Amino acid sequence: MTEPIAALPIQKPAVPEGKFVHLEGRGNVLVREFGGTPDAPTIILLHGWTASADLNWYRSYRALGEQYRVVAFDHRGHAAGLRTKKAFRLEDCADDAADIASALGIDSFIPVGYSMGGPIAQLLWRRHPDRVDGLVLCATAPFFSNRRPERLSFLGLAGLATAARYTPEQAREWLTEQVYLQRKSEQWAPWAIEEAASHDWRMVLEAGKAIGRFSSADWIGDVDVPTSVLITMTDRVIPLARQVKLFEMISQAEAFRVDGDHDAAVAHADRFVPALLRALDSVVRRTVSS
Repeated sequence: MTEPIAALPIQKPAVPEGKFVHLEGRGNVLVREFGGTPDAPTIILLHGWTASADLNWYRSYRALGEQYRVVAFDHRGHAAGLRTKKAFRLEDCADDAADIASALGIDSFIPVGYSMGGPIAQLLWRRHPDRVDGLVLCATAPFFSNRRPERLSFLGLAGLATAARYTPEQAREWLTEQVYLQRKSEQWAPWAIEEAASHDWRMVLEAGKAIGRFSSADWIGDVDVPTSVLITMTDRVIPLARQVKLFEMISQAEAFRVDGDHDAAVAHADRFVPALLRALDSVVRRTVSS
């Protein structure tokens, strides 16, 4: 009788070690804190929707850690992020980031937000202005839904989120397969599929609903810290015009362009990472000189 062949362990890219940080009344969050000299600026990496810190930033970790004290974690419902029965709110994600910094003894920092992480970074400045030294906003916008097809799409996500909240675990697993992994499995390495499969999809779908409702148009022009906007020039998810609009709405913002689609942080890291480093350097230089 032929012995069954043991499955090979899933290989994950090398990432910095993590540790659990306790947030009062919320639970424990796995946080990666690494790099930087004692006097290096601190950056907090805020990942995009349906991703995780590692999926979004793993190709940037090493370069960032050589110059900055880096903090990265998963948002609520995503991978190892907090689990809660409360509805997903971007405002809560911003507060989580501020409280993680406090738990690590960090007084102020530069939020680096990618896609959904962009609204979270913007809300960090609005809700905790004394903590934010500057902003780096990547592949993101001041609003995400203003055309009819987009509004209908986000309404669909709201319905799926409601279904996921009230259906049994088997149905949630079906949602995971149908909504996401089926489309990604041929393109992603097995570790990335495993990472995405660990999401709480009720929360992730609610996050999509929250993104659709987000708009900083009424207040983003009040941003008073050095800001860099990193624009993905061939982005099929966040329209170029909307990214440019974000740049135009923030006084004294500087723009940095990357020839890449919405997945540029991974698919075109050779272009994205140098642009990210330039964007951060611009913020730091302006912070020091102000």
